[in-house]
Amino acid sequence: MDVYIMGIESSCDETSISIVKNGHEEIATTVLTQMDTHALYGGVVPEIASRMHTENITMVLEDVLSKTDLTMNDISAIAVTYAPGLLGSLLVGVEFAKVLSLVYDKPLIATHHIAGHIYANNLVKNLEFPLLALVVSGGHTELVLMEDDYKFKVLATTLDDAIGECFDKVARVLGLPYPGGPNVEKYAKEGKPTYDLPKPMDNDELNFSFSGLKSAVINLCHNEEQRGNEIRKYDLARSFQDVAFDQIIRKTKLAIEKYDIKRVIVAGGVSASAVLREEMTILCDKMNVDLSIPPMRYCTDNATMIACAAYPQYLRKDFTDLSLRAKSQEYFFQDSE
Repeated sequence: MDVYIMGIESSCDETSISIVKNGHEEIATTVLTQMDTHALYGGVVPEIASRMHTENITMVLEDVLSKTDLTMNDISAIAVTYAPGLLGSLLVGVEFAKVLSLVYDKPLIATHHIAGHIYANNLVKNLEFPLLALVVSGGHTELVLMEDDYKFKVLATTLDDAIGECFDKVARVLGLPYPGGPNVEKYAKEGKPTYDLPKPMDNDELNFSFSGLKSAVINLCHNEEQRGNEIRKYDLARSFQDVAFDQIIRKTKLAIEKYDIKRVIVAGGVSASAVLREEMTILCDKMNVDLSIPPMRYCTDNATMIACAAYPQYLRKDFTDLSLRAKSQEYFFQDSE
């Protein structure tokens, strides 16, 4: 019998609900973004985000159902992002999911946001194990060996900042508008790597580090301003991006060689970067490794990925009850090694 999972995602500034069939076939998705509102403030304002989720979530549900011939009676389970994210935003999705579960008597599945990013790759093709997952987002930079569904061994992580966090901080230093990461990439496209920035972790260790690179950009900007020199923003953005992504590619290559990897997936919001996607494609082609990266619309926050990630949970009856609580922080891999 086909399994239709309704996913709900509200961890930050997107209100999204999706219906996915059998863990890999998207039936319908609605994403209502708040980006234009938060851009006025230079970043996400948590109180505004949660209020807008509350105002929009019922409308999003009605919209996604209107795109299908399905009713709530056809839904097999309700999956919701419970962590990590903005607590107020998460609460809206979690409480809404609990209401749907109670009213329609559907199993409730608590799904982690990072699991969603990983399993979004099932929308491209079913995951084949073992594989190496490169997880790159605002809060994560990891190389993870997956032997099976929800079986993780962390091979490497960041010793300080995550890559997405680093991009956002550099964007603020350069005075670029929200969202930071995509605007750094936009500026980098027009620039040349004329600034000499340090290469972090330039060794055979698999772990990452971005704090020193971030500090180098901050110090460079401060020193140039002190001297009355103009910062060439396009060139600095390009110089920073080249060094940051070079580290990602170098470490991924080391892991592929060390663990004899045949399959690689990329997960997380930073996987939306066209430059990173191109560099990963070149690397995997050279090393004869199968590469999977979700389509761009599934890289940023969406409920489709949550419904995909919930499917293996559904199969093993990994359900929760109405005591489910949202958590602003929870490291996904802590109990999985």
